[in-house]
Amino acid sequence: MYTKNSNSPKIGVLALQGAFIEHLKMLTELGASVQEVRLPEEIAGLDGLIIPGGESTTIGKLMILYNLVEPIKEMVASGRPVWGTCAGMILLAKDIGGLNQPLIGVMDIKVKRNAFGSQLDSFETDIAIPVLGEKPFRGVFIRAPYIEEVGPQAEELARLSGESGRLAPQGNSTNPAVIVAARQDNLLATAFHPELTGDSRFHRFFLKMVEEGAKD
Repeated sequence: MYTKNSNSPKIGVLALQGAFIEHLKMLTELGASVQEVRLPEEIAGLDGLIIPGGESTTIGKLMILYNLVEPIKEMVASGRPVWGTCAGMILLAKDIGGLNQPLIGVMDIKVKRNAFGSQLDSFETDIAIPVLGEKPFRGVFIRAPYIEEVGPQAEELARLSGESGRLAPQGNSTNPAVIVAARQDNLLATAFHPELTGDSRFHRFFLKMVEEGAKD
């Protein structure tokens, strides 16, 4: 855990729409310095950025309106970590199946929107995520996407069976697993909402990415 001093990482959370307050709260509890991001100049000086869940089309349009797309792309190119959760994962993806909506489009993944159904089909389930240790992570899926394909530049971090409520990192022929978390260098993507749980391991993992990036 970081202590709150001048050496604490400064993490921005895109605060245009969606579940950004919960990210800010968890980061603060872990000792990070936080910044709500709504304007391009607020990206300068950040060590990392989180793009939260919400409505991806709305967030994308607001990013264009406030001229945030290019500064975020420049942040990615600089090697600073960027993490997208749920809608944020959609916005990071290079491919969303031909749908026409604004994207940042920097991560080598193909994402299917609303893949588990409507808001009424939201659910929670345990997920096996080896990079976080042996203990399962409780995934909160709210009108969630999933990753259909991971390109050669990215790697999958977790899979979930199509049947909610089942811990299934591998899947099977009748109930194939789908990818719900991936990483590509300084990019992280999760289909679920770690900020809505009491488990800070994914935020710790992201802060470790920030720390490692600062050493490079």
